[in-house]
Amino acid sequence: KGPSGTTALSSQKVAVQCQTSGNTPCIFISTIMPSYRNVALAMFLTLHGALGFGLRTSSLTASSASLRRTMSKASTTTAIYSTAEATESEKKTPIKNEEAYSKVKMEDIVSLCKRRGIIFPSSEIYNGFAGFFDYGPLGSELKKNVKDNFWRHFVQRREDVVGIDSSIIHNPTTWQSSGHLDGFSDPMVDCKETKLRYRADQLFCAPVTVEECGTTVGFVCVLEANDEDMVKAAKKQAKKLLKESDRKGQAIQPFAFKDLTQVSEEEMGQIPSPGSGKPTLTMPRDFNLMFQTNVGAMQDGSSVAYLRPETAQGIFINYKNVIGTSRQKLPFGIAQIGKAFRNEITPRNFIFRSREFEQMEIEYFIPPGDDVWQPFHEKWIADSKAFLEKVGLREDLMGYDIHEGDGLAHYARACTDITFKFPFGEQELMGIAARGNFDLTSHTEGSGKTLDYFDEETKEK
Repeated sequence: KGPSGTTALSSQKVAVQCQTSGNTPCIFISTIMPSYRNVALAMFLTLHGALGFGLRTSSLTASSASLRRTMSKASTTTAIYSTAEATESEKKTPIKNEEAYSKVKMEDIVSLCKRRGIIFPSSEIYNGFAGFFDYGPLGSELKKNVKDNFWRHFVQRREDVVGIDSSIIHNPTTWQSSGHLDGFSDPMVDCKETKLRYRADQLFCAPVTVEECGTTVGFVCVLEANDEDMVKAAKKQAKKLLKESDRKGQAIQPFAFKDLTQVSEEEMGQIPSPGSGKPTLTMPRDFNLMFQTNVGAMQDGSSVAYLRPETAQGIFINYKNVIGTSRQKLPFGIAQIGKAFRNEITPRNFIFRSREFEQMEIEYFIPPGDDVWQPFHEKWIADSKAFLEKVGLREDLMGYDIHEGDGLAHYARACTDITFKFPFGEQELMGIAARGNFDLTSHTEGSGKTLDYFDEETKEK
């Protein structure tokens, strides 16, 4: 999603980006579905039949009951016929359980994925490794099917999109130009007692205020989750606070949650750490998410490199090569599917926020002009939503999150996320962003190489 460091590419997205380069730039719109993991997790939760590979639902029960009736009839009559014929003759419409999805828990999904050979914890015989997962026999097939479907839908069946496969490690200057070295970070807080670390924007606090007199007896602090679970955890902490202040049983005002990036130093001195239960948290500070490594025999400053945190930059730095070899004309896109790595502070929610994942991405380049990008942006939003529905996601579980004001990155003209209602809350699934000419201009300045596009028809750069 760019240097702002939002992890939902991570995080999990289809981002539409408009780019320009040169004095009379060529804008490009790009589509990024940042992570296969989010789409896969959504598919596990919405596949028809049994909430993804065998969670018990009424439809599964109905099918089993139908088979039992068939077998019973076969044993009491003289007619001999196949099970398939008997089942067809007694075929009934499965009874829908409208509450099945609302009751499913992430623990059920995680357990199911392991039992059925879909996803295993990485290095499990060595007690696992947080934030990393291995895909089993069924999971690897499902993963390949999703990627193949994406590639067929957006690349092979379109004449205006071509594909590349760039390296995982780029020249380190790439990340300086893109802004990742300086700005690709998440806010982090430390617990001074337990030494645990948390993402500040994933911890939510609220004052506990007595309704009758308006007195604040303290603060509660809970991890990000769906509304019901957050309120439940907060009530448990509030009950303890009321008891300690001799106000047991008194009614309190509704919780007004805000994340820890919005609190003052004075408030932080009253907010309990999830680890210690006491106010032992530091103020938020930036934590860079890129994995650092060394290239070559020497291990000094000159050998430092980074595992790519996103696949987008590999597309931008190959822009000139693709233009020169594919003979594409504006508008056109460059697609890529590949691994990305982010050193998440607190990987959580199964594969939704992990440290190694795959992204499916398209950068779509369009002509310059302030009145050009909007129709492309809207078209990519619609196409992205249609693709998600095509691979089996339920429309009623998806929504939109339009970034505005401070929520919009400094380089973006517009950004819309397609969201999904996971058991742990509604989160970003794909992102569509109009990025202006930020990336191509940044790499032009950083490399000293021009990334202009020359239009043969208009004779303009």
